[in-house]
Amino acid sequence: MPTKRVLIIDDDPFIREVAQTCLEVTAGWEVLTAPGGPEGLALAATEQLDAIVLDVMMPGMDGPTVFARLQADEATRGIPVVFLTAKAGADERARLTAAGAAGALEKPFDPRTLAQRVAAFVGWPA
Repeated sequence: MPTKRVLIIDDDPFIREVAQTCLEVTAGWEVLTAPGGPEGLALAATEQLDAIVLDVMMPGMDGPTVFARLQADEATRGIPVVFLTAKAGADERARLTAAGAAGALEKPFDPRTLAQRVAAFVGWPA
C-alpha cells in the first residue's frame, strides 16, 4: 500500500512539529506542514494529499474559512479534513463534522494515538 500523504495546517510550530513526528514515526506517513491558511491552500492545490489535519483557530484565515475554500475548489474538495480544536466540546465537534469535516480532534491530543485517530476518521485501515 502506498504511503499516505498528510498536510498539517497549524499556526503553532510546536503543534506542527509534534504532530508531524507522531504521524511519520507511528504511521510511516509522509507529512507536509503549513503555518497558516494561505500556505496550506497553496500546498493542497499543488500536492497529491490523502488528508489534511487543520487547526480551527488561526490568525488571518481560520480553519473553517480554509475548509470552505477547500470545499469550493473541485481539485481539493475530495481531500478529507480532520480539525484540531482547543474547543473540545461535543457541540463544537458536531458543528465541524456537520459542515463536512471527516472529524475533529481535541487539543491537546495524545501523540501516541494521533495517527490511529486520524486514520479512523478518514476510514483508513488501522
